[in-house]
Amino acid sequence: MAAGETDCRAQVLQAPSPVRVDFWAPWCGPLRAMAPVLETIAKEYAGRIKVVKVNTEENRDLAKQYAIQAIPTLMLFDKGKLKEPFVGALPVQQLRVWIGKSMGWL
Repeated sequence: MAAGETDCRAQVLQAPSPVRVDFWAPWCGPLRAMAPVLETIAKEYAGRIKVVKVNTEENRDLAKQYAIQAIPTLMLFDKGKLKEPFVGALPVQQLRVWIGKSMGWL
């Protein structure tokens, strides 16, 4: 699901379940390479973690608000609170560990 400056609050900060936000840009090669990993994780955590994508080229104010300096940047929010962010590409197993530790599931 895509989110922008007008609906980020409702999609992310007011969401009843945890939200993984992928800050991305169309030109980002590492994110394109990581897309299958992110899709695998989205399927595995379906119903437990909502996935939202924010295009930093189209939403520069959000990128500035969250101090996005490199992409891909992944952030987890739970009940509107930012958990541990991660910058860069990860293999699927490390992404599982990052989510589990950030959410207190591990």
